[in-house]
Amino acid sequence: MPHTNQSMSELMKLYILVILRTLSRVILFPFRLLIFLVNKALPTDLMDKLDPNYRWRDDYHIATYFIASVVKYIWLIYSNRFQYWYIIESQVKKHPNSLAISYAKPLAKKGEFELQEFTYAETYKIVLRLSHYLFNVHRVKPGDNIALDFTNKPLFIFLWFALWNLGATPAFLNYNTLGQPLIHCIQVSNISQIFIDPFAAEPIKKTEDDLKKELPHTQLHYLDEDELFETVLLNEDYPTLRVDDAIRSPNSARDFEAAMLIYTSGTTGLPKPAIMSWRKATIGCSLFGRIMRVTPGKAVFTAMPLYHSTAALLGVCAIFAHGGCVAISNKFSTSTFWKQVCLTNATHIQYVGEVCRYLLNSPVSPYEKQHHVEIAYGNGLKTDIWKEFKERFNIKIIGEFYASTESPFATTSLQRGEFGIGACRNYGPVVNAFLSIQQCLVKVNPDDETQIYRNEKGFAETTDVGQAGELLMRIFIPKRPETSFQGYLGNKKDTESKVIRDVFRKGDAWYRSGDLLRADENGLWYFTDRLGDTFRWKSENVSSAEVENQIMSASKDIILEAVVVGVQLPSNEGRAGFAVIKLKKVDISVEEKVELLNSLLSHLKNNLPKYALPIFIKFVENIELTHTHKVAKSKYRNQVLPHGESGNETLFWLCNYKYYKVLTDDDWEEIAKGTNKI
Repeated sequence: MPHTNQSMSELMKLYILVILRTLSRVILFPFRLLIFLVNKALPTDLMDKLDPNYRWRDDYHIATYFIASVVKYIWLIYSNRFQYWYIIESQVKKHPNSLAISYAKPLAKKGEFELQEFTYAETYKIVLRLSHYLFNVHRVKPGDNIALDFTNKPLFIFLWFALWNLGATPAFLNYNTLGQPLIHCIQVSNISQIFIDPFAAEPIKKTEDDLKKELPHTQLHYLDEDELFETVLLNEDYPTLRVDDAIRSPNSARDFEAAMLIYTSGTTGLPKPAIMSWRKATIGCSLFGRIMRVTPGKAVFTAMPLYHSTAALLGVCAIFAHGGCVAISNKFSTSTFWKQVCLTNATHIQYVGEVCRYLLNSPVSPYEKQHHVEIAYGNGLKTDIWKEFKERFNIKIIGEFYASTESPFATTSLQRGEFGIGACRNYGPVVNAFLSIQQCLVKVNPDDETQIYRNEKGFAETTDVGQAGELLMRIFIPKRPETSFQGYLGNKKDTESKVIRDVFRKGDAWYRSGDLLRADENGLWYFTDRLGDTFRWKSENVSSAEVENQIMSASKDIILEAVVVGVQLPSNEGRAGFAVIKLKKVDISVEEKVELLNSLLSHLKNNLPKYALPIFIKFVENIELTHTHKVAKSKYRNQVLPHGESGNETLFWLCNYKYYKVLTDDDWEEIAKGTNKI
């Protein structure tokens, strides 16, 4: 009888699958028919001319895949196989001998590399062996939150996938984090064990004594990578473990639950563990990979840190979803970037805006024209270097996107030729019509840009063409916002702060991006700036509040108030940290201020990652406020360098990250030209 019930259940699933596939074909038929008729009716050269304005080819490429993916995803939810682990296994079956991971392992001799390659079948076997090791040696069990403190290397991915196999949740620590912020990351995420790359161990070792005092039950494991590879990962005789599906995927599991935790800067001054849902990892990353033309045989080279969502989700997950190869660099280097790209036979590269400018400012490399790269994708590529970057490195397509770690959706732009330079959202009328339900730009309050503008009826208004506004993303079930936006683990307050209600009608709910974008007359969107208390520097998000807290905690008896913002610099991407400090004692000399700052620097270096250190500092008698008694951060973000609007201000700067000194005209000239690498 049980066997009969099981057979009936399997038969019912088969019927549902057939119905869903038929439904998918019915929905897609009008799209395919329209494209067929248009292709037949219009000459090819005319279609090519019309396409930049109407983007019909990209719309077809995206819409047909999305509809089929949604239908398939409904089936995955019904069959309780929505976790990314099953995507990995399906790719192993489809492409066992295709490359999954390619790694340019740095050798002792600077600039030299050894190429390590792993096929899908090899990766899968390694992951199963590692799963057995983690389960039996370290007692990792389903439901555990396990932190990885790693530089870029295959072992990072092996550990990550092994934890998924075991039903545990990986948490990706930023290995630059140390001190109280690191302890906070571990504590708020309920981390039971941390696996540590010896090459990333220095910050955590500095914090280890305090960590053991505050979190005595958290286990630290400094892995011996060479020994682990020899005795476990590459040992054909080592046992394997594939956890039963019922354990990994219990009936109580939901697709909006955490697949992994990735840390992002918080307005409280401490990093927050953003929940990366299975939905985002599976259907979201799969669609992104489709848009970026990742297919079997393609290799995407990334030097971005794997602990970031750019490399983890939009890199690894997007690539594996389509049977491609992720090509890893241990860390970004301008001098060897193109050498590694050639070594790994990459067809795509990932970037952030800073990377593109660094590469353009570097000497010509013999490898920069020998590569096979077709597409460069990332975010933050500035319009002033866009064409130059494409032309110098012979890149035909730029895949610029907008996304944030915690945001429920992303936008993309596949830019070819001259049309769409600078855009981060570039679709035709079909996709734009769909996205108009999901995303919008709203006017911000002119007196307080951290708040949206509301009219006399109390509702928001969308922006006009060319007007910057905050990007909002719809939460489809307002009473259960976690189904669209999962927020931050263990931080209900900050999660709720990202949700705004009664925007266009009573009862609706939207996710606040905290970013300004603008739309042009062609429906393209462009990133303008970040709002609030976070800015981006050296490819990292910096929390103003975190830096402010560290400044105040070091010198409460001397410093009365500190405000930190990001300021734009010529020849540099992002915003450099700028601290405005009010002292208790106003009348101190320039020499005393320099001495104070360098004393403060010692504390900051021990408690902040390098990229978060304030580059510029100004002393003021009073911190300026808005009429609502809030700090006028927008004014400080527009600080005129090097000597203020009056030309008489004395500013200080962090010279070579070693010491603070007075900012002179000569210093500024080097910074502005880009000859001084701050």
